[in-house]
Amino acid sequence: MSRKTAPARAGQDRTSLYDEITGKIIAELEAGRVPWVQPWGTAAAKAPLAMPRNAATDRHYSGINVLILWGAVIEHGFPGQSWLTFRQALALGGNVRKGERGTTVVYADRFVPDDEKRRARETGEEAQAIPFLKRFTVFNAAQCENLPEDVAFVAPPPPGLIEPRVEALIRATGIDFRIGGNRAFYVPALDYVQVPPPQAYFEPINWHRTALHELGHASGHPSRLNRDFSGSFGTKKYAFEELVAEMNAAFCCASIGIVPTVRHADYIGSWLEVLREDNRAIVRAASQASKAADWLLAFLPADDQAAPSTDRRAA
Repeated sequence: MSRKTAPARAGQDRTSLYDEITGKIIAELEAGRVPWVQPWGTAAAKAPLAMPRNAATDRHYSGINVLILWGAVIEHGFPGQSWLTFRQALALGGNVRKGERGTTVVYADRFVPDDEKRRARETGEEAQAIPFLKRFTVFNAAQCENLPEDVAFVAPPPPGLIEPRVEALIRATGIDFRIGGNRAFYVPALDYVQVPPPQAYFEPINWHRTALHELGHASGHPSRLNRDFSGSFGTKKYAFEELVAEMNAAFCCASIGIVPTVRHADYIGSWLEVLREDNRAIVRAASQASKAADWLLAFLPADDQAAPSTDRRAA
Protein backbone atom coordinates (compact mmCIF):
# COMPACT_ATOMS: atom_id res chain seq x y z
CA MET A 1 0.00 0.00 0.00
CA SER A 2 1.43 3.40 -0.94
CA ARG A 3 1.92 6.15 1.64
CA LYS A 4 -0.68 8.25 -0.14
CA THR A 5 -3.28 5.49 -0.13
CA ALA A 6 -3.14 4.80 3.63
CA PRO A 7 -4.01 8.36 4.78
CA ALA A 8 -6.72 8.55 2.13
CA ARG A 9 -8.35 5.38 3.41
CA ALA A 10 -7.99 6.58 7.00
CA GLY A 11 -9.79 9.77 6.05
CA GLN A 12 -12.56 7.77 4.38
CA ASP A 13 -12.93 5.65 7.52
CA ARG A 14 -13.29 8.76 9.67
CA THR A 15 -15.94 10.12 7.34
CA SER A 16 -17.78 6.80 7.23
CA LEU A 17 -17.79 6.66 11.03
CA TYR A 18 -19.54 10.04 11.20
CA ASP A 19 -21.96 8.85 8.49
CA GLU A 20 -22.60 5.61 10.37
CA ILE A 21 -23.37 7.35 13.67
CA THR A 22 -25.47 10.08 12.09
CA GLY A 23 -27.37 7.56 9.97
CA LYS A 24 -28.41 5.61 13.06
CA ILE A 25 -29.59 8.75 14.88
CA ILE A 26 -31.53 9.91 11.81
CA ALA A 27 -33.19 6.48 11.48
CA GLU A 28 -34.27 6.63 15.13
CA LEU A 29 -35.71 10.13 14.81
CA GLU A 30 -37.49 9.26 11.56
CA ALA A 31 -39.10 6.32 13.37
CA GLY A 32 -40.33 8.68 16.09
CA ARG A 33 -37.80 7.49 18.68
CA VAL A 34 -35.51 9.95 20.45
CA PRO A 35 -32.13 8.29 21.22
CA TRP A 36 -31.51 10.25 24.42
CA VAL A 37 -34.91 9.29 25.84
CA GLN A 38 -35.05 5.53 26.40
CA PRO A 39 -37.90 3.55 28.05
CA TRP A 40 -36.23 3.26 31.47
CA GLY A 41 -38.39 1.68 34.14
CA THR A 42 -40.51 -0.29 31.65
CA ALA A 43 -40.50 -3.87 30.41
CA ALA A 44 -38.48 -2.71 27.38
CA ALA A 45 -35.50 -1.81 29.56
CA LYS A 46 -33.88 -4.48 31.71
CA ALA A 47 -31.16 -2.09 32.91
CA PRO A 48 -31.83 0.57 35.53
CA LEU A 49 -31.69 4.26 34.71
CA ALA A 50 -28.05 5.39 34.87
CA MET A 51 -25.28 6.94 32.84
CA PRO A 52 -23.12 4.31 31.12
CA ARG A 53 -19.77 3.82 32.84
CA ASN A 54 -16.49 2.03 32.25
CA ALA A 55 -16.35 -0.75 34.84
CA ALA A 56 -12.54 -0.70 35.00
CA THR A 57 -11.99 3.05 35.45
CA ASP A 58 -15.38 3.94 37.02
CA ARG A 59 -15.59 6.87 34.65
CA HIS A 60 -18.80 7.74 32.85
CA TYR A 61 -18.90 7.77 29.07
CA SER A 62 -19.82 11.11 27.54
CA GLY A 63 -21.17 12.73 24.40
CA ILE A 64 -22.31 10.55 21.53
CA ASN A 65 -21.10 7.44 23.38
CA VAL A 66 -23.95 7.87 25.87
CA LEU A 67 -26.50 7.59 23.06
CA ILE A 68 -24.67 4.65 21.47
CA LEU A 69 -24.45 2.68 24.72
CA TRP A 70 -27.97 3.47 25.90
CA GLY A 71 -29.22 2.26 22.52
CA ALA A 72 -27.21 -0.97 22.83
CA VAL A 73 -28.57 -1.63 26.33
CA ILE A 74 -32.15 -1.38 25.05
CA GLU A 75 -31.54 -3.24 21.76
CA HIS A 76 -29.78 -6.22 23.35
CA GLY A 77 -31.61 -6.28 26.68
CA PHE A 78 -28.49 -5.90 28.80
CA PRO A 79 -29.26 -5.74 32.54
CA GLY A 80 -26.68 -3.09 33.42
CA GLN A 81 -24.87 0.04 32.29
CA SER A 82 -21.25 -1.12 32.87
CA TRP A 83 -18.85 -1.59 29.95
CA LEU A 84 -15.32 -2.89 29.36
CA THR A 85 -12.85 -3.33 26.54
CA PHE A 86 -11.63 -6.86 25.81
CA ARG A 87 -8.30 -6.14 27.50
CA GLN A 88 -9.90 -4.51 30.53
CA ALA A 89 -11.97 -7.64 31.12
CA LEU A 90 -8.79 -9.75 31.05
CA ALA A 91 -6.98 -7.32 33.36
CA LEU A 92 -9.77 -7.73 35.92
CA GLY A 93 -9.40 -11.51 35.85
CA GLY A 94 -12.38 -12.12 33.62
CA ASN A 95 -13.03 -12.53 29.92
CA VAL A 96 -15.52 -11.78 27.20
CA ARG A 97 -17.64 -14.85 26.48
CA LYS A 98 -16.85 -16.54 23.19
CA GLY A 99 -19.12 -15.43 20.37
CA GLU A 100 -20.16 -12.13 21.95
CA ARG A 101 -20.28 -9.12 19.64
CA GLY A 102 -19.04 -5.79 20.96
CA THR A 103 -20.44 -2.28 20.59
CA THR A 104 -18.46 0.36 18.71
CA VAL A 105 -17.87 3.59 20.60
CA VAL A 106 -15.66 6.50 19.64
CA TYR A 107 -12.65 8.40 20.88
CA ALA A 108 -12.18 12.04 19.93
CA ASP A 109 -8.71 12.98 18.73
CA ARG A 110 -7.00 15.54 16.50
CA PHE A 111 -4.41 15.33 13.73
CA VAL A 112 -2.47 17.77 11.55
CA PRO A 113 -2.47 16.96 7.79
CA ASP A 114 0.85 17.11 5.96
CA ASP A 115 -0.33 20.05 3.83
CA GLU A 116 -1.16 22.00 6.99
CA LYS A 117 2.23 21.19 8.52
CA ARG A 118 3.89 22.46 5.35
CA ARG A 119 1.81 25.64 5.35
CA ALA A 120 2.66 26.28 9.01
CA ARG A 121 6.38 25.85 8.33
CA GLU A 122 6.28 28.20 5.36
CA THR A 123 4.26 30.92 7.09
CA GLY A 124 5.62 30.54 10.61
CA GLU A 125 2.07 30.18 11.90
CA GLU A 126 0.78 27.52 14.25
CA ALA A 127 -0.52 24.40 12.51
CA GLN A 128 -4.27 23.87 12.83
CA ALA A 129 -5.31 20.40 13.97
CA ILE A 130 -8.43 18.72 12.58
CA PRO A 131 -10.72 16.81 14.98
CA PHE A 132 -11.66 13.25 14.09
CA LEU A 133 -13.05 10.09 15.65
CA LYS A 134 -11.35 6.79 16.33
CA ARG A 135 -13.45 3.70 16.88
CA PHE A 136 -12.95 1.06 19.54
CA THR A 137 -15.02 -1.81 20.87
CA VAL A 138 -16.53 -2.31 24.31
CA PHE A 139 -18.58 -5.12 25.82
CA ASN A 140 -21.33 -4.91 28.39
CA ALA A 141 -20.40 -6.54 31.69
CA ALA A 142 -23.24 -9.00 31.04
CA GLN A 143 -21.25 -10.26 28.02
CA CYS A 144 -18.32 -11.16 30.26
CA GLU A 145 -17.67 -13.89 32.80
CA ASN A 146 -15.41 -14.39 35.82
CA LEU A 147 -15.41 -10.68 36.65
CA PRO A 148 -15.17 -9.56 40.30
CA GLU A 149 -18.66 -9.34 41.78
CA ASP A 150 -18.58 -5.59 42.33
CA VAL A 151 -17.36 -4.65 38.84
CA ALA A 152 -20.70 -4.71 37.06
CA PHE A 153 -22.51 -2.85 39.83
CA VAL A 154 -23.62 0.73 39.20
CA ALA A 155 -24.51 2.63 42.33
CA PRO A 156 -28.00 4.16 42.19
CA PRO A 157 -28.39 7.92 42.60
CA PRO A 158 -27.95 9.10 46.22
CA PRO A 159 -30.95 8.41 48.45
CA GLY A 160 -33.35 11.20 49.29
CA LEU A 161 -35.82 13.29 47.40
CA ILE A 162 -34.83 14.27 43.89
CA GLU A 163 -36.62 17.63 43.92
CA PRO A 164 -34.56 19.23 46.74
CA ARG A 165 -31.33 18.21 45.00
CA VAL A 166 -32.37 19.88 41.74
CA GLU A 167 -33.52 22.97 43.62
CA ALA A 168 -30.20 23.13 45.49
CA LEU A 169 -28.39 22.87 42.15
CA ILE A 170 -30.46 25.75 40.73
CA ARG A 171 -29.55 27.99 43.66
CA ALA A 172 -25.88 27.02 43.57
CA THR A 173 -25.43 27.95 39.89
CA GLY A 174 -26.06 31.61 40.69
CA ILE A 175 -28.04 31.94 37.44
CA ASP A 176 -30.90 34.45 37.54
CA PHE A 177 -33.79 31.97 37.77
CA ARG A 178 -37.29 33.45 37.69
CA ILE A 179 -40.58 31.66 38.33
CA GLY A 180 -43.73 32.93 36.67
CA GLY A 181 -45.69 33.29 33.46
CA ASN A 182 -46.87 30.40 31.31
CA ARG A 183 -43.76 29.69 29.20
CA ALA A 184 -40.29 28.36 29.93
CA PHE A 185 -37.38 30.12 28.23
CA TYR A 186 -33.86 31.51 28.54
CA VAL A 187 -32.95 35.05 27.45
CA PRO A 188 -29.27 35.12 26.41
CA ALA A 189 -29.04 38.92 26.13
CA LEU A 190 -30.21 39.41 29.73
CA ASP A 191 -28.91 36.06 31.01
CA TYR A 192 -31.95 34.86 32.89
CA VAL A 193 -34.13 31.73 32.93
CA GLN A 194 -37.87 31.85 33.45
CA VAL A 195 -40.03 28.81 34.20
CA PRO A 196 -43.77 28.68 35.05
CA PRO A 197 -44.63 27.84 38.68
CA PRO A 198 -44.57 24.13 39.64
CA GLN A 199 -48.36 23.99 39.96
CA ALA A 200 -48.61 24.68 36.21
CA TYR A 201 -47.25 21.17 35.57
CA PHE A 202 -49.44 18.07 35.72
CA GLU A 203 -46.51 16.12 37.18
CA PRO A 204 -44.30 18.15 39.56
CA ILE A 205 -41.16 16.36 38.34
CA ASN A 206 -41.77 17.91 34.89
CA TRP A 207 -40.98 21.29 36.44
CA HIS A 208 -37.55 19.99 37.38
CA ARG A 209 -37.00 18.48 33.92
CA THR A 210 -37.92 21.82 32.36
CA ALA A 211 -35.62 23.70 34.73
CA LEU A 212 -32.68 21.50 33.74
CA HIS A 213 -33.43 22.08 30.05
CA GLU A 214 -33.46 25.86 30.44
CA LEU A 215 -30.39 25.82 32.67
CA GLY A 216 -28.72 23.86 29.89
CA HIS A 217 -29.29 26.85 27.62
CA ALA A 218 -27.95 29.21 30.29
CA SER A 219 -24.76 27.17 30.58
CA GLY A 220 -23.86 28.42 27.11
CA HIS A 221 -23.64 32.09 28.15
CA PRO A 222 -20.29 33.76 27.23
CA SER A 223 -19.36 33.88 30.92
CA ARG A 224 -19.81 30.09 31.16
CA LEU A 225 -19.32 27.68 28.23
CA ASN A 226 -19.68 30.31 25.50
CA ARG A 227 -21.89 28.59 22.90
CA ASP A 228 -23.31 30.24 19.79
CA PHE A 229 -26.71 31.89 20.44
CA SER A 230 -26.79 33.85 17.18
CA GLY A 231 -29.50 31.72 15.56
CA SER A 232 -33.04 33.08 15.57
CA PHE A 233 -36.11 30.87 15.94
CA GLY A 234 -36.53 28.54 12.96
CA THR A 235 -32.86 28.55 11.94
CA LYS A 236 -30.48 25.60 11.97
CA LYS A 237 -28.35 27.28 14.65
CA TYR A 238 -31.43 27.59 16.87
CA ALA A 239 -32.32 23.92 16.29
CA PHE A 240 -28.73 22.90 17.11
CA GLU A 241 -28.83 24.74 20.44
CA GLU A 242 -32.16 23.07 21.27
CA LEU A 243 -30.53 19.72 20.52
CA VAL A 244 -27.73 20.54 22.98
CA ALA A 245 -30.19 21.61 25.69
CA GLU A 246 -32.36 18.51 25.20
CA MET A 247 -29.45 16.10 25.53
CA ASN A 248 -28.01 18.07 28.43
CA ALA A 249 -31.30 17.69 30.29
CA ALA A 250 -31.37 13.95 29.55
CA PHE A 251 -27.81 13.49 30.85
CA CYS A 252 -28.54 15.57 33.97
CA CYS A 253 -31.79 13.72 34.64
CA ALA A 254 -30.16 10.29 34.27
CA SER A 255 -27.34 11.32 36.61
CA ILE A 256 -29.73 12.59 39.29
CA GLY A 257 -32.31 9.81 39.01
CA ILE A 258 -35.05 11.43 36.92
CA VAL A 259 -36.31 9.47 33.91
CA PRO A 260 -35.67 11.75 30.90
CA THR A 261 -38.59 12.68 28.66
CA VAL A 262 -38.91 14.50 25.35
CA ARG A 263 -39.45 18.17 26.10
CA HIS A 264 -39.56 19.49 22.53
CA ALA A 265 -40.75 16.79 20.11
CA ASP A 266 -41.85 19.57 17.75
CA TYR A 267 -38.17 20.19 16.96
CA ILE A 268 -37.58 16.69 15.53
CA GLY A 269 -38.10 17.93 11.96
CA SER A 270 -35.56 20.73 12.49
CA TRP A 271 -33.06 18.33 14.07
CA LEU A 272 -33.38 15.97 11.11
CA GLU A 273 -32.67 18.85 8.75
CA VAL A 274 -29.52 19.74 10.70
CA LEU A 275 -28.26 16.14 10.82
CA ARG A 276 -28.93 15.46 7.14
CA GLU A 277 -26.93 18.54 6.19
CA ASP A 278 -23.97 17.97 8.52
CA ASN A 279 -22.85 14.45 9.43
CA ARG A 280 -20.81 15.77 12.37
CA ALA A 281 -23.57 17.84 13.99
CA ILE A 282 -24.88 15.13 16.34
CA VAL A 283 -21.38 14.37 17.61
CA ARG A 284 -20.70 18.07 18.28
CA ALA A 285 -24.11 18.56 19.91
CA ALA A 286 -23.70 15.53 22.19
CA SER A 287 -20.22 16.67 23.17
CA GLN A 288 -21.47 20.15 24.05
CA ALA A 289 -24.41 18.62 25.94
CA SER A 290 -22.02 16.57 28.08
CA LYS A 291 -19.99 19.68 28.86
CA ALA A 292 -23.18 21.51 29.85
CA ALA A 293 -24.32 18.61 32.05
CA ASP A 294 -20.91 18.38 33.71
CA TRP A 295 -21.00 22.13 34.39
CA LEU A 296 -24.46 21.94 35.98
CA LEU A 297 -23.91 18.73 37.95
CA ALA A 298 -20.80 20.23 39.53
CA PHE A 299 -23.20 22.43 41.52
CA LEU A 300 -24.77 19.50 43.36
CA PRO A 301 -23.82 19.57 47.06
CA ALA A 302 -20.34 18.12 47.63
CA ASP A 303 -21.66 15.06 49.48
CA ASP A 304 -24.34 14.46 46.85
CA GLN A 305 -22.41 14.26 43.59
CA ALA A 306 -24.44 12.35 41.04
CA ALA A 307 -21.56 10.83 39.13
CA PRO A 308 -17.82 10.24 39.03
CA SER A 309 -15.81 12.48 36.74
CA THR A 310 -16.67 12.06 33.08
CA ASP A 311 -14.20 10.41 30.76
CA ARG A 312 -13.29 13.45 28.69
CA ARG A 313 -11.64 11.28 26.03
CA ALA A 314 -15.03 10.16 24.83
CA ALA A 315 -16.55 12.34 22.17
